[in-house]
Amino acid sequence: MITLPLSSAPVRTRSARPAMSRRAVAALVTGCRRTLLPLLLLPLGLAAADLPPPGLRTLDDPDPARDARVAWHREARFGCFVHWGVYSGPAGVWKGRVGGTYSEHLMRSLEIPRAVYLEEIVKPFNPTGFDADAWVRLMRDAGMRYLVITAKHHDGFAMYPSKVSSYNLTAQTAFKRDPMAELSAACRKYGLKFGFYYSHAWDWEHPDAVGNFWDYGRPGGESGWWEQHPELVAKATRYVEGKSIPQIRELIAMYHPDILWFDTSSKTPPELCRRILAAVRAAGPDIVINSRIGGGGVLGDYRSTADRPAYFPEVFTQWEAIPTTNESYGYKPSDTSHKPPAHFIHLLAQAVGKGGNILMNIGPRGDGVIDPKDETILRGIGAWMKANGESLYGCDRSPLPVQPWGAVTRRGNRLYLHVFAWPADGKLVVAGLRSTPLGARLLHGGELPAQRLNVDDLQLTLPAAAPDATDTVLVLDFPAQIAANKALRLAGSGTTRLHVMDGRLDGPGIRYGDGKTNRDVTEEWSRPEATVTWTVRAPETRRFRVTAEYNTLTKTTRGTFVLEAASQSLAGTVSPTPALDVFRRDVLGELTLPAGEHTLIVRPTALPNGNLMRLRQIELQPLD
Repeated sequence: MITLPLSSAPVRTRSARPAMSRRAVAALVTGCRRTLLPLLLLPLGLAAADLPPPGLRTLDDPDPARDARVAWHREARFGCFVHWGVYSGPAGVWKGRVGGTYSEHLMRSLEIPRAVYLEEIVKPFNPTGFDADAWVRLMRDAGMRYLVITAKHHDGFAMYPSKVSSYNLTAQTAFKRDPMAELSAACRKYGLKFGFYYSHAWDWEHPDAVGNFWDYGRPGGESGWWEQHPELVAKATRYVEGKSIPQIRELIAMYHPDILWFDTSSKTPPELCRRILAAVRAAGPDIVINSRIGGGGVLGDYRSTADRPAYFPEVFTQWEAIPTTNESYGYKPSDTSHKPPAHFIHLLAQAVGKGGNILMNIGPRGDGVIDPKDETILRGIGAWMKANGESLYGCDRSPLPVQPWGAVTRRGNRLYLHVFAWPADGKLVVAGLRSTPLGARLLHGGELPAQRLNVDDLQLTLPAAAPDATDTVLVLDFPAQIAANKALRLAGSGTTRLHVMDGRLDGPGIRYGDGKTNRDVTEEWSRPEATVTWTVRAPETRRFRVTAEYNTLTKTTRGTFVLEAASQSLAGTVSPTPALDVFRRDVLGELTLPAGEHTLIVRPTALPNGNLMRLRQIELQPLD
């Protein structure tokens, strides 16, 4: 799996200004695509050539056909990603050497020659324990509604009987069955949508493709290599036209997938990615395509955002994130960092509350059996989903601001409150809710007393103990459209944490990290006019101690900044941190915020090293 930084797809963040309509935003994006947008893309590492040409619809443009294609994906909300291939046999280790974080990258990370990979890794592969029915039944019981499996990963090996290339499962191994056909049939049996991951840009076995520098002297996949080596574009074109597009057409004709999941589009010329997109649309007009097909993250049917996410920004189109049970996508038993079911339940509720999906990855073993650790996680999620799935399936983004106790999802005039942190005093404040519900209740239990604290906040009285320690779901029903105030409420007691991804980035030279653990930050902050802004609301006048949590890209990073709110300012000095997983928490001083709404903004005042800091959050602790 390759990380696609969140910043490589345009992301609209929460704003204090009046919201623009989607049509107005689309018109603005279209108008700026050939003028201002290329300038804005420079700090993101993208060039104008990465953009789709004028007239090609993007995710920011209205498209009824796309809305119809993606309707099932939006309804499903929860899917299973499966990384399974010949690399699952060695499981991240070859000749005693560990091949990097992702076991599916073994060939490249250890620079295994193609001929050796074939003899020592491909040919011994024989997954006699594979049982498609058992796989899909487990996924269904986990509450998953769709399955995406690797038909061809970056190693170039087809996990199905391809007629386009003999480098495939039945031609090169003793396993003569078609696992893709068996999985497709099992998905139809159990009611899951089915599709493929296909590595369209990278292919390490093909001499004309991008990525294999150790055998063929090809570009390794450096972004923009085609500009430095235009003479090599013809080879990449031969690969795309001779293998990539034909195999994609083959998969569509053989299996009729509901979804195709592409990856690493930045590794190959944008024009070739657009050819692949056109080929898919011609062969399967109803197939859902993720945004990693190409075009700088704005083509396809939905945005594919973070790998292994820790936090999500607001993304105002359909989107999907891809956590995995440990840190590798392919099977890697040496990686024991498996997360508990509660981790994924919380991610799922948070994603749906921001309008997205979770495509959760597992990596089955080389013998075709699902890792027992993964099975335990799936069964734990399934037990919760069986009781609470209605609060996620077919639900959409919350109209409310981020809540400190959990997440909120919405279906029509109903809100589902996902309470992760049960209040010790039994009082739950639903911040920013201006509409008064017809009633409040536990999803599995009785009515809950509710009282309005003010025009913006509702308080619920809860039982002493949480019925479900992982995520107790509450239900609020309303007689009409729900009115809300999106300003972030400052708590009267306890610390309010203003995460950078719940703010707004303004100006060139600033972008988010990709949302992984310790990368839910401002990955770049290199221009003095670049700012981070939050709209906050103080229910009453309070004095706060203000703290900035951040780290730095280098051990020599220096800089200064100012935080401004309510005609006050606090100065901060950036001190370097020893590593990217070490964060500082610097107290900036005190602010007094009168009752009402305020704009809180952080801006650089000096950038001697060219980058300010990787800001994660601002904390406000009440002092009186």
